Amino acid sequence: MAYVDLNPIRAKIADTPETSKHTSIQKRLESRKQPTTHSLMPFVGNPRQDIPKGIAFSLEDDCELVDITGRIIRNDKAGHIDHQQQPILQRLGLSDEQWLTLTTEFEKPFCYAAGAEMMMKQFKMHTGHQRIRGMGKSKKNFRCA
Repeated sequence: MAYVDLNPIRAKIADTPETSKHTSIQKRLESRKQPTTHSLMPFVGNPRQDIPKGIAFSLEDDCELVDITGRIIRNDKAGHIDHQQQPILQRLGLSDEQWLTLTTEFEKPFCYAAGAEMMMKQFKMHTGHQRIRGMGKSKKNFRCA
């Protein structure tokens, strides 16, 4: 997956994974801002029992893997992630605490939708809900998104 996600960077079409169009990492990172129903296989972490259907890896680990791999300069590839770029979580505007909350407690604060406050409000209006559970967590965890 990391190899495919880095193709636009290696081809010098994009500078970072989150700006590379038509890749799974870009879709996964965009879905944290805007509620979506994409058909990508979910990350299920590293389960020990009752393995759910999904990728036995976390999104955080995937982002780090792609970011670190993309910084490696290869003579047979045109592009790479510039070493001057901040680490991916910083570029996404998320602190370690925000990322940890979003990846370990995602189901707790959110019910119908998850994302930045503006997107949650749009979802609420679109669906006609009076309230959407998780608005406070959205303000806290997506404040820079």
